[in-house]
Amino acid sequence: MSIVKKDVVLKTDEAIRYLKISKPTFLKYVHMGRINAIKAGKGWRILQSELNRFLTGKVAQLNGEDPGLTSQQTPGEEFLRKVGIL
Repeated sequence: MSIVKKDVVLKTDEAIRYLKISKPTFLKYVHMGRINAIKAGKGWRILQSELNRFLTGKVAQLNGEDPGLTSQQTPGEEFLRKVGIL
């Protein structure tokens, strides 16, 4: 039996506190594609590993251009698969 480490999913306010940036700056980075997130209700959901990637300066994979996605998957489906929902 293997133990799979699941990524932590953060809400908008949690991500803002983690990054120590303002909400407008966070939203700008999401809309620019510098931070990958999915819209959930009135807020956003972000993987903690995505925030760590952002902080280390690595380039984000643009939605739909991730080589791990099949033509049938959406970026949101890939996010749900990473957190173990799908």
